[in-house]
Amino acid sequence: MKKLFFSAAVLFGFGISIQSCGDSDNQWNEYEEWRKANNVWYAEMQAKTNADGTPFYTLVQPEWYPESGLLIHYFNDRSETAANLQPLITSQVTVKYKGYLYDGSGFDSTTVASDSVRTFLLAETIVGWQVALTQMHVGDSCEIIVPYTMGYGYQGSTSSTGAVAIPPYSALRFNIGLKDIPAYEIP
Repeated sequence: MKKLFFSAAVLFGFGISIQSCGDSDNQWNEYEEWRKANNVWYAEMQAKTNADGTPFYTLVQPEWYPESGLLIHYFNDRSETAANLQPLITSQVTVKYKGYLYDGSGFDSTTVASDSVRTFLLAETIVGWQVALTQMHVGDSCEIIVPYTMGYGYQGSTSSTGAVAIPPYSALRFNIGLKDIPAYEIP
């Protein structure tokens, strides 16, 4: 009897894993055009240059995540904020931001909120934000381009109503200002 139960459990688990793989393959195909358009856009942003021919964005690949590929462009003079604190991944940060899909569609912004800033634990954000914000000092503002692998990945994100807010395989653009670090390190 135990063998029968064990065999049934293994077959059920195998069936679930095959179903999951099938759903993933269907999603890969379903979002093929979107995924390709996002990848092309990311490559265009990576190749973007200033008028003098220098790169517009800096490619950031921290030691702790060398396969990452975050693009960042600062709007402020960083020498003026160099002495200010930089957050750790374990910090609580206060930011002002706007988020866009590759096609320019906005999906989230602090300008909608009455206080126009949000405070949260950096460790609870997407990897792209963790990489970008740990490079910033309080007072810095920048634009970042986040590849889907450092954003919401192949799953995307849904709104509180259950609608797709960020489709799977979305490269994202954020304008971010680091306003404060209310708690430098939260265990």
